[in-house]
Amino acid sequence: MSWEKGWDKIPDWAQMVAKTLLQALKERDPYTYGHCRRVARHARLLAEAAGLNEIEQKAVEYASMFHDLGKMGIPDSILLKPGRLTPEEEEIMRAHPVKSAEIIQPLTQVAFFKGVVPGIKHHHERFDGKGYPDGVWGENIPLIARIILIADTFDAMTTTRPYRNGMEHQFAYKELKLFSGRQFDKQLVDIFLKAHPTWGNVEEEITEEFVASHFRRAA
Repeated sequence: MSWEKGWDKIPDWAQMVAKTLLQALKERDPYTYGHCRRVARHARLLAEAAGLNEIEQKAVEYASMFHDLGKMGIPDSILLKPGRLTPEEEEIMRAHPVKSAEIIQPLTQVAFFKGVVPGIKHHHERFDGKGYPDGVWGENIPLIARIILIADTFDAMTTTRPYRNGMEHQFAYKELKLFSGRQFDKQLVDIFLKAHPTWGNVEEEITEEFVASHFRRAA
């Protein structure tokens, strides 16, 4: 990532729009809202552990908060399906990164959000090129997206849903290591595995005050 001077400036109106989008996500899908919250925390801490500067950490955090906005348009019959998705359902689900980026697109007149969108759009790309939406591979995948993928996958594996129990952290660590260099950036996985046990647990309660207080801190 290359951030020019002033890219971390977020006007009040853009902050309000961002808060409104997160509130809409919370009303539509509380689980995904909480998931985005946890992914944002883990991704920012991973960015910090990887040596990214404050502006880059903020970009990673914002992209993480918005990475699943597109799921607001996915039917519950697909989004909450306990079993394997059909090819048609999988295609619909795989559209969510692009839809998330499209939702944020009007904010890209603010330079900061222009830099955030690639992380949102490409957070399901794989290091071996077998991801989506564009099949980007290796270090061609935006660094923000590579960071989000690790945090996103870890939270998905360790969170309990109505139709399955979450993994213990040690099992999730093994899965990340197993797919390191194929699905995930190996260097980032190594950093995550070393740093994550020191981070403590994020609070599970989702409060009305979270969005407002979070944006006051992040901006």
